[in-house]
Amino acid sequence: MMARYLRRSLILFLVLVSLSLSPSQGFLGTEKKIKSAVFFSPKLVMNPGSVANPYLFDIDFPRGHIGLKAFDAEVVDDAGNPVPLHETYLHHWIIEPYYVRKGSKLPQREMFRNHGFSRQDPETNLDSKSDIILVKNGGLCRSVVLRHYFGLGSETRKTSTYVPDPYAIEIGNPEETPDGYEFKWLLNIHAIDTRGVEDKTGCIECLCHLYNVTIDEYGRAIRPGYKGGLYCCYDKTQCRVKSGFDNGEKTRTLYLKYTVRWVDWDSSVLPAKVYIFDVTDSWERSEGSIENSQEHICHVEYEVKPCKTNGDGCIDVRKKSLMMPFNGYIVYGVAHQHAGGIGGALYRENGEGICTSIPKYGNGDEPGNEAGYIVGMSSCYPTDPVKVSYGETLKMEFNYSNAVGHTGVMGLFYILVAQQLPEPENSLPKLFEVPARSLSFLAIFAVTVVVAVVVLIAVVIYRRQNREDGYQSLST
Repeated sequence: MMARYLRRSLILFLVLVSLSLSPSQGFLGTEKKIKSAVFFSPKLVMNPGSVANPYLFDIDFPRGHIGLKAFDAEVVDDAGNPVPLHETYLHHWIIEPYYVRKGSKLPQREMFRNHGFSRQDPETNLDSKSDIILVKNGGLCRSVVLRHYFGLGSETRKTSTYVPDPYAIEIGNPEETPDGYEFKWLLNIHAIDTRGVEDKTGCIECLCHLYNVTIDEYGRAIRPGYKGGLYCCYDKTQCRVKSGFDNGEKTRTLYLKYTVRWVDWDSSVLPAKVYIFDVTDSWERSEGSIENSQEHICHVEYEVKPCKTNGDGCIDVRKKSLMMPFNGYIVYGVAHQHAGGIGGALYRENGEGICTSIPKYGNGDEPGNEAGYIVGMSSCYPTDPVKVSYGETLKMEFNYSNAVGHTGVMGLFYILVAQQLPEPENSLPKLFEVPARSLSFLAIFAVTVVVAVVVLIAVVIYRRQNREDGYQSLST
């Protein structure tokens, strides 16, 4: 009898402990596993009106087979202080992985011009002549531009890049690394120093006449009618400074400070792929076609022309329909816009909404709240991942105020797509669904209570058994 009671008590104890320590995957998440590190880019030497747009190879980054959970960045000075956008405008930063042949010592400029940034597909160049192979995201604009994994602009301080649990972006899988190559990262930073310039808005929108350029960085003539954009504010160009503004003592050194969060890769992490959609994509679906065979030529930027009437009703609307090249589940989404942006939306062909991303404008002077600048974009985390089927058409829409015109604006949508969802597991009742950081205390408390109850039950049973067997307790 005694053995049977103790056996039942032990089973009850193990069941309760199991429930306390083994909740669902979504409950546990990866918070306890996440690692974080802060890095600084190579220095940017800036003067009033100057532009820096370097491509920096082999930047400091976590190594190994990992899952990226977030990448956050901001511009800081040489003392580590955040720099406001009205002094140095962060047009964009992007990071992109690549493979480099071991022992190769190509100059960075040659890497930029000839290896992976031309229209040739690096994946077809894995031979003795290919020293660098760029690792592209899932799509769609992957031939020349928009192949990066993370990228933001002025909104970088207040836009969430966190990859929701249990997902992460898989990086550094040794089985995918070509023989004789190493896995590395490149960083592109595009910053414009607007201290003392004649026209801050014109400088950050890269109006060509303010930069006094007629050719692009490769020496090619800029096309007629192109008023402003990336072709006019490339590395080492200079925006016009006010007459008499003394910039002789105003040279300063800046850095991109970036914080990476990641987890070591294991079976509890589910992979999510990056896809970038561009509202300027020239792709059009052929009549009756269900294949995604036509090339996606993405122009990245476009001009918003001023409306002919003044008022709040002046809105430039751009729409694009694109066919999806994957089966999967959208678990994250965010848009990228420039000043003047009102918001971007991604939805199904029938009008069902998937993600609406709205800009947040600053109203002060301090970093992260600069008046007139977009300082954040709202990110979407669907409660239930959005299932998308191969060949399905999704639509996106980007709105800009065109009470005044804008040059070089962008309409990009970033999404993360998981190929599979987590397996359902036994979970605690809703009452006990608390943040992961509270899990340790809850588990310890639950186990302590259970142990105390089991011990008490065992003592009562033991005493009762003694009485039934004719023995008298020593305490009586």
